[in-house]
Amino acid sequence: MGFTDLVSDAGLSILNSWVTTRSYIVGDAPSQADVACYKAIQSAPDAEKYPHAARWYKHIASHESDFSTLPGDASQTYSTYGPETTELAVNPAKAPEGGDDDDDVDLFGSDDEEEDAEAARIREERLAAYKKKKEAKPKLAAKSIVTLDVKPWDDETDMAELEAAVRAIEKDGLVWGGSQLIPLGYGIKKLQINLVIEDEKISVSELEEEIQEIEDYVQSTDVAAMQKL
Repeated sequence: MGFTDLVSDAGLSILNSWVTTRSYIVGDAPSQADVACYKAIQSAPDAEKYPHAARWYKHIASHESDFSTLPGDASQTYSTYGPETTELAVNPAKAPEGGDDDDDVDLFGSDDEEEDAEAARIREERLAAYKKKKEAKPKLAAKSIVTLDVKPWDDETDMAELEAAVRAIEKDGLVWGGSQLIPLGYGIKKLQINLVIEDEKISVSELEEEIQEIEDYVQSTDVAAMQKL
């Protein structure tokens, strides 16, 4: 699926989350993947709302004069990269230095070796060791980025207090992100706030119910957008 929209708040939030633990969009060096995403953003992200995306954008901007020399496929668009995609190797023909030790495991030995009892035993031991090593690797928790609309009772509702009450909800597997106030009409504004959740730990519907229990400020909530990371 990749990045869907790097101009909207939801899209920038996804990018910010993506580069929280990454220096580049793909791999460990700047490439055409970074160039494609950089060009899709109309201006530098807000450093307060999207600190990691802003850091990445500033760094890639320093390579702007060298964009044409960076490795990778320049014909690819930014939507090729990002969540729920396979990170394409910049140069698949060349194995990265210091790669995974799994690649060094010779599971079956030379094709020229005669298959005998000893060779079969060694092969089975290697297969068992390889399987055990794979199973021991930690699995990444499935996450989603959610954009919630939180509507107040009227134009007299203190939106700063409303947002503070919402952000006061703390849970394992919940991280609050950027927010903005959006006019609804007649002087009323709604709070639109982004959050990242671990799917196994947080239920969006239960979180909405908890927010709606802030009855002094909150009239209702809606899920404006939701996307898997």
